[in-house]
Amino acid sequence: MRYENVKRGVFLERPNRFIARVSLEGETVVCHVKNTGRCRELLVPGAAVYLTHCPGANRKTAFDLIAVEKGGQIINMDAQAPNRVFAEWANRWIPDLCELQSEVSVGRSRLDFCAGTERGPYYIEVKGVTLEQDGHCRFPDAPTERGVKHLLELTRLAREGHRAAAFFVVQMARALDLAPNDDTHPAFGAALRRAQASGVVVAAYACRVAPDEISIDREIPVIL
Repeated sequence: MRYENVKRGVFLERPNRFIARVSLEGETVVCHVKNTGRCRELLVPGAAVYLTHCPGANRKTAFDLIAVEKGGQIINMDAQAPNRVFAEWANRWIPDLCELQSEVSVGRSRLDFCAGTERGPYYIEVKGVTLEQDGHCRFPDAPTERGVKHLLELTRLAREGHRAAAFFVVQMARALDLAPNDDTHPAFGAALRRAQASGVVVAAYACRVAPDEISIDREIPVIL
């Protein structure tokens, strides 16, 4: 997945979860933050950030904030990127993939993907990960009842005999492992463990990240 018209700036402040103020080429610009999570450890004053210039008549801002530098590495924080990079890479993870449908209504939820395969449907929920400390990654960075609901749906599907997976796209290169963030949302961790015990595949992959690009790279351990 590639971005166009990427510029490097310096983060100043985030007045609310949707916008940030960034110093860019000697001016202060307002940009859309493409991640509504807390991201407190990423968006700190003085941090180098990357913006993509995308003006449009229906936009309130001319820039999107897509990535940030932390600890000597670039972390992509575009919440839309994980689904896109998974879709680009899905046929490498699912060898018998025939088709890939997105935003599929199942039960009382809407899951990210349903892969049509030779062995039947494969239901997949994708989560993006940006929270990291010393290479150890955690999800979520804020309570997510919606995320718990997705895991319950995957668990139900697995128990009914369907293939199901929770796939974590870790939006950085220097990732050692992934674990549920039990301190922030213990219910999510409990639901993820129940899902795996019920037959849901739980996988996490680190990414190759550049200011203007992100792609899935390698699998990392999931510690439950």
